[in-house]
Amino acid sequence: MRVGVLGGGLCGLAVAGYSRHDCEVLEADSRPGGHCQSLVQDGYTFDVGGPHILFSRNQEVLKLMLDLLGDNIETCRRNSKIFYKGRYVKYPFENGLYDLAPEDRFACLYHYVVNDYPAPTNFKEWIYHTFGKGIAEAYMLPYNEKIWNVTADQMSMDWVEGRVPRPPVEDVIKSAVGVETEGYTHQLNFQYPRSGGIECVPRAFARKCRKIVCDFHVSKVWREKDEWCVGDGKTVKRYDRLVTTIPIDNLLSALPGVPRHVLDACAALRFNSIITVMLGVARQDLPMFSSMYVPDREYLFHRLSWPNTFTPEGAPQGCTAIMAEITTNAGDGVHELSDEALYAHCIEGLTKMGMVDADAIRFKAIHRTKFAYVVRTFDYATHLKTVLDYVSSLGIVSVGRNAEFEYINMDEAVRRSLEVVKRIDREWPIAG
Repeated sequence: MRVGVLGGGLCGLAVAGYSRHDCEVLEADSRPGGHCQSLVQDGYTFDVGGPHILFSRNQEVLKLMLDLLGDNIETCRRNSKIFYKGRYVKYPFENGLYDLAPEDRFACLYHYVVNDYPAPTNFKEWIYHTFGKGIAEAYMLPYNEKIWNVTADQMSMDWVEGRVPRPPVEDVIKSAVGVETEGYTHQLNFQYPRSGGIECVPRAFARKCRKIVCDFHVSKVWREKDEWCVGDGKTVKRYDRLVTTIPIDNLLSALPGVPRHVLDACAALRFNSIITVMLGVARQDLPMFSSMYVPDREYLFHRLSWPNTFTPEGAPQGCTAIMAEITTNAGDGVHELSDEALYAHCIEGLTKMGMVDADAIRFKAIHRTKFAYVVRTFDYATHLKTVLDYVSSLGIVSVGRNAEFEYINMDEAVRRSLEVVKRIDREWPIAG
């Protein structure tokens, strides 16, 4: 059984690497890795799609990824902050209330305890109902509207359980009076590759694959007798079955005769892009944290990270690596900015925050990721079902963040890929 795997990101490589079928991976980029590619240059290491760390409640999947890395592992403890009114507030915000000015601390605690917001019907109302007016308006609402690039009342709330944990009342009270607490404890301690960046994980999966074809841009997918044909305008590949991990939009664009209602449903699915601005600074006495969340609209970026807090090899000795992430969409004005304009905006903002010394910047790079964040609008589930049901009706198996149009972390991506392996090995006959 010849299986074509469209896309050489983490999911495509995991499927091809662990299936008993004769799988061939078709990857549009010059190397596999997808969202998990890293830039290692001039002594700096950046994850170009935004920082990725290894943690999971699923210990089986976590062990698999760590085993693949062998001894190329650093173990880290989160030290993340929120930049609020010029202060470094402990992350998550509700566990750092003591870092606020007294009046802000009181407002957050008071409205959290005395909270009579009615049962919510959208994400904005859920934020107020869960955190109260103080925390909602200080951090949760502005940050989420910045990262999702849409007002929170346009988003459903069916995705928040498990992704935005509810803080225990005692933790919020303790944090307000100065008793140390930790939130989001499942990601408090994490691992990261010592050398090579997060791309080491997909590379490890790639070593298990029989064949990977890079620089293959899937432009046409069609049936010919009992075979699937996949073309890039120059070459045609033929397979018995297909697994797709590429963006839904790209797959539907390659398929002939897609019904109009399916195309309309796909067009209605909303996603955000991100721009990552990577900087190297020839100083090491600047503030450094695992990450920093920036709700203030004065700054283009919503999150900062320091790769050399993940591994000593994140920056040359005596230097600091810092990455800024910017959520954007075509037509919003930011998306259209030149690289030089983005550098200028970020460096100006970081300098104002005291995070960089503009005169000491020695390295600059930018990466743009088109399909980054899935936005859960109210019609999301209906439109997604229409699209995925159509793809499934063709006999194509979809797996992964872009193919399933769902915002999932690395551990969940690997788990779903291994479930697909079990399914196709069970349902599709294996020669011999």
